[in-house]
Amino acid sequence: MSAAASGVEGGSPVTVYVSAGSNVAPVESLLKALDGVRAAFPDVVVSPAYANTAIGFTGPDFINLALAFTTDRSLAGVLEVLHSIEEDCGRGRTDPKWAPRRMDLDVLMYGAVVGTFPGATLPRPDFVRRAFMLGPLAEIAPDAVHPTLGITMGRLWSDFDQSAHRLRRVELDPGAG
Repeated sequence: MSAAASGVEGGSPVTVYVSAGSNVAPVESLLKALDGVRAAFPDVVVSPAYANTAIGFTGPDFINLALAFTTDRSLAGVLEVLHSIEEDCGRGRTDPKWAPRRMDLDVLMYGAVVGTFPGATLPRPDFVRRAFMLGPLAEIAPDAVHPTLGITMGRLWSDFDQSAHRLRRVELDPGAG
């Protein structure tokens, strides 16, 4: 599929869904990342935050949440902004994959685009198997349809074995409630 035909070139508004997570100073890191995301994408919707155990390595619990925003930026433009925010939070582009993270911002879906592009495979292949990605996304976008499965996030989450990977809701803002 060509980039122009796929919709990744930008120009037309598209809804982007992102997973955010950290297990190194996670509250501080997520709040800093959210400031950056809000500056770049003012209409961002943020899910509640959830703590969960690290997957793939032993380390402190992660705190994760999901984001949804509309943009006319290209996929490459969105990734550039997200990578810059990760770096502002202290993440290096060459940090090991299965290790503690100060910030991880992963594009789960860029509209209904499907394919492999520099820096992203869309939709992100593993998010429907990861409670910490799917649960928060289903909370803010239950009617969003997975572009290859044709199933809503709400349905995917209700069918998910939630007992296998428990999420514990946490407040990022001590005054929130």
